[in-house]
Amino acid sequence: MAFIKIHKATRYVVAICDEDLLGKKFEDSDGKRQVDLTGNFFKGEVKTEEEIIEAIKDFKREDASFNIIGKESVSYAIKSKLISQDEIIEIAGIPIAMILN
Repeated sequence: MAFIKIHKATRYVVAICDEDLLGKKFEDSDGKRQVDLTGNFFKGEVKTEEEIIEAIKDFKREDASFNIIGKESVSYAIKSKLISQDEIIEIAGIPIAMILN
C-alpha cells in the first residue's frame, strides 16, 4: 500500500509514496542529494497496489507527470509499464522515478 495524491495544475501531477516513508527525510552520505517527504505533497489517500496501478494507467492516458518514491511505489510504476528499471535513481537507497510531461 502507498499514498497517492493527485495535483491539478495545467496538467495532472501524480505523487506516489510508500506508506512507511511519508514524514521522513533522506540524504545521500555525501549530502549532495536529499528527498524530504515531511510536507503534504505526497500525503494523499492510502490505496492498494491494484488501485494505484489502475490510477497510474488512467493518468498516463491523461499525459500526467509523476513523482514516485519508494520500493513498492516504483514497483507499481514498473508493473503498469509507466517506467523501466533504467529510469530509476536512488537517494540514500530510496528508489525514485520522475516522469515529466
